Amino acid sequence: MAMTTCRLTTKDFAILETLLERKRALGDPLAAVLEKKLANASVVLIGSVDPDVVTINSRVTFRVDGKAAETRTVIQNEARGVVGGSLSMTTPWGLSLLGMTEGETTLVERAEGETEQIRVVKVLFQPEAALRASVARPSRPRLRLVYSANSVVPPLGAVAEMRQTEGKDDPDGPTAA
Repeated sequence: MAMTTCRLTTKDFAILETLLERKRALGDPLAAVLEKKLANASVVLIGSVDPDVVTINSRVTFRVDGKAAETRTVIQNEARGVVGGSLSMTTPWGLSLLGMTEGETTLVERAEGETEQIRVVKVLFQPEAALRASVARPSRPRLRLVYSANSVVPPLGAVAEMRQTEGKDDPDGPTAA
């Protein structure tokens, strides 16, 4: 995978470091690619990552070798993704997309020795940007408090009697029947 400088959040960097340790222990060929990715990464705080950077759980539109654009969510665990709608970061494409920005292009080395060119077309959703937007926008209460029409409210914990009609219909109670 031809590496360009990528921007990883502190969270994404830590996840990739943990993944690297596991891949090294298994002798996985992805370990070398992960090492290069982490060595060329510029680490940024979660709150300051640009909204056009691909992070874990970002929804991104990309092209491979100029073919038709695909839209996927870059996920951490392939078992939790939607079939056809997600792309695991443990795949060459998923790992390449992490840290790239809109319009950026890089080369992905395949196992057969071939290379593919991958380009980020658009970051449609980034969880960090969505979080900042929700914090910046004051939320209005979604529920409205409605008061009872009853003007006499018994104190909390008080035992209220059952409401009876004027003439107390059944003075002897249920045993009189």
